[in-house]
Amino acid sequence: MDLHALQQFLVVAELEHLSGAAERLRIAQPSLSRTIARLESELGAALFDRGGRLRLNEAGRRFREHVERSLGELEAGRRAVAELARDGFGSVRLASETFLTVTGPLAAFKQAHPDIDVQLYQLPASDMYRALHAREVDLCVASQPIPRDGLDSLAVHDEQVWLATPPGHRLAGRSSVTVTELRDEPFVAPRPGHWQRRLLDHLFSAAGLTPRIVCEGDEPAATAVLVGAGIGLTLIPTMALRADTYAPVAWIAVDDPACRRTLTLHRVADARSSPAARLMHTTLATWPWNTAGDHHDAGTRRSGPRQ
Repeated sequence: MDLHALQQFLVVAELEHLSGAAERLRIAQPSLSRTIARLESELGAALFDRGGRLRLNEAGRRFREHVERSLGELEAGRRAVAELARDGFGSVRLASETFLTVTGPLAAFKQAHPDIDVQLYQLPASDMYRALHAREVDLCVASQPIPRDGLDSLAVHDEQVWLATPPGHRLAGRSSVTVTELRDEPFVAPRPGHWQRRLLDHLFSAAGLTPRIVCEGDEPAATAVLVGAGIGLTLIPTMALRADTYAPVAWIAVDDPACRRTLTLHRVADARSSPAARLMHTTLATWPWNTAGDHHDAGTRRSGPRQ
């Protein structure tokens, strides 16, 4: 099969839109249509349902999985050759939901291995499984579960997650609070898909409640600042206590054992990892994430941007 045809198929499969795919690929739409038609003819099956909007069908979904893995292996081979030409180390590609979580181990890695090229990708956890198996990234650090079929997964850090309130809030002097007591409180939260939002929704759903969200955005690191400004409450992990200070908030324990965050390091189990990827995996797996430990004393603190 033609390599370019397979690459073009993946773009059409992702967008499910011929004109949009043609625009991204910078080719004429009729040419792209012919490419897809030839591919379907060669396979002996339609890959898309064309009743109205273009939709990837079951055959297309199965084929896409194999194409992603095949092209991923080709890319891995290209990188392996490039690494041999560069003394065998090359580069490593790391994905995380937020880079603020991994700045410590990244700094240590670059100090120890300054000649290794580190490429960072910010991905939602929902995209990590596909990206790993497609060999688009070597490693992922996730704050929420992803499918583990075919993956080597290691929990590297577990920490308490706190309720943050403005210093003058009615709950600010409390050492702990139940979710039920928060039923009418306004919350500042990231959009659905982020681990903090998933945890907030889970805690409230378990109590038969729905959080009252008054501010929803794409900047999780800004939530503490908004809380300090009196906009609402939020959930912030212990790791944030170690960041640079700039926003005074009160930290209160949530009386629920599920109010925690676990960071998990993932890689493909049978992948022929590059030396650089193996070194990065070792750094992340052995990094002293719990150096500061959980803070068991609630009260008014200054939160930083690390989320």
